[in-house]
Amino acid sequence: MNIGVIVEGHGETSAVPILIRRILGEQRPGLVVQVPPPLRLSRGKITKPSELSRAVELMARKAGEGSPILIFIDADDDCPAELGPQLLAVARSSRSDREIGVVVAQREFEAWYLASASSLRGIGGLPDDLDAPPNHDQIRDAKGWLAQRMPSGYAPTVDQPKFAARFSLDQARANRSFLRCEQLVLRIAVPPAADI
Repeated sequence: MNIGVIVEGHGETSAVPILIRRILGEQRPGLVVQVPPPLRLSRGKITKPSELSRAVELMARKAGEGSPILIFIDADDDCPAELGPQLLAVARSSRSDREIGVVVAQREFEAWYLASASSLRGIGGLPDDLDAPPNHDQIRDAKGWLAQRMPSGYAPTVDQPKFAARFSLDQARANRSFLRCEQLVLRIAVPPAADI
C-alpha cells in the first residue's frame, strides 16, 4: 500500500516518510507501506483552499488508486484544533473517495525532537547531556532552540531526516501533537475494518 504525503517544510520532505515508516514498523511490523516522495507546499499555499485542493488531487494520482493521504503542517501561532479541521474539510471536498488525515504539529515539527531531546544526544553536534525542555510544545522557535545547541546550527534539510531516523518515539509521546500524529498514521494506514 502507498501513503501519499503533502508537507509544508523542506525538511519534512525527507523526514516525514522516515517517520511514517518508523511508526508503522514499530506498531504494525507486518505491514508493508510505501511513501512516494512527498509534495511540498509553502504555508501560504497549503492554507489556500484552491492550492490545497490541487495538491490533494495531484497526490491522489501520484500515490495511486485508493491510497490514503496525509497532510503535515506546523501550527505556528494558529490553534491546531481549528487549523486541522479547516484543512481536512478542504482536502476531503477535493477527494471524498480517499482516506485523508491532517497532522498539525503544535508550534513546529521540531517540537517532537525537543520532547525526545535526550535520545538525540551527540547527533549533529548536540551536547552529550542534552535534555528535553519542560515546555517543549510551547517553544515558538524549536528550530532556533536546536540551532543554539549545534556547533554548525540547524539545517532542516540536512538534520531533520537524521533526527527523524533516531529520535525516541516513546519520549516524543510526551508531546500531545506527536501522539495525535502517531494515532492518525496508524488509523489511516490500517483502517478499523482492516485492523490486523
